[in-house]
Amino acid sequence: MNLMKYKNWFFGISLVVLIPGVISLVMFGLKPSIDFTGGSVFEFSFEGAVKKEEVKEVFVNEGFFVEGISEISEKRFIVKTKPVDNLKNDEIKKKISEKFEGSSEISFETVGPSIGKEAAKNAFFSVIAASVGILLYIAYSFRHVPKPYSSLRFGISAIAALLHDAFVVIGIFSILGHFAGVEINALFITALLTVIGFSVHDTIVVFDRIRENLDKLKGQSFNDVVNYSLIETLNRSLRTSLTVIFTLMSLLVLGGETIRYFVLALLIGIISGTYSSIFNASPILVVWENYASKRR
Repeated sequence: MNLMKYKNWFFGISLVVLIPGVISLVMFGLKPSIDFTGGSVFEFSFEGAVKKEEVKEVFVNEGFFVEGISEISEKRFIVKTKPVDNLKNDEIKKKISEKFEGSSEISFETVGPSIGKEAAKNAFFSVIAASVGILLYIAYSFRHVPKPYSSLRFGISAIAALLHDAFVVIGIFSILGHFAGVEINALFITALLTVIGFSVHDTIVVFDRIRENLDKLKGQSFNDVVNYSLIETLNRSLRTSLTVIFTLMSLLVLGGETIRYFVLALLIGIISGTYSSIFNASPILVVWENYASKRR
């Protein structure tokens, strides 16, 4: 089975997945939660069925600027407003209790705008630092790769696959944010960093086998060595990934509302990471090495 023969198809599939997300990201961006913008979040439960508009009316009448209301169920709502203090929280609790008998506040949280901006900056630098660290680690780990092949090309190819997975997740969440109001929060950044780690781990397994086979199969072309290495590691990669994917699917269906989009981000990223480590990272390496060999 010659997988490298279909490398252009693999790149094409990636582009089909990436382009809508990138367009959405450019046009609409991401929908940030209060973790990044700052604000207050109230969660209330009610004894009977309550309409979203009724809850919003109480907040508006008390002078709150309501940015959004999420209906978890007929008896539970999450209300997001501009930042308020504990005194205002006590006032709205009282008004809600008067309007809806048997209601109770489950949680109240306020994040200041300055903290939100700091969180956004830290999230950005975390992703950059992880990418640079991974590049340096792979370049160092593969420093003994047989000449004329370059360890730096191995590292950059892994980063390309990593960025592919990150942009797939970010792009899909941009689309979900615009059309379904899905917000990104601190858990989203955690999911993104986890996806990056998984993607690189899977890619390193394949690249390590390529490095071993470059010594064992010295008479073979680089294209054939990579293809042989991919086939050797294919079953292992798919089995490992499917185990994680089935677990995440169970969590997505059975898990609570608070982790739903965290799990979704992980699920999208793991699927993308499985694909890119097999069908993107190695083909990129082949294309680059073939180009370099023609110039030598």
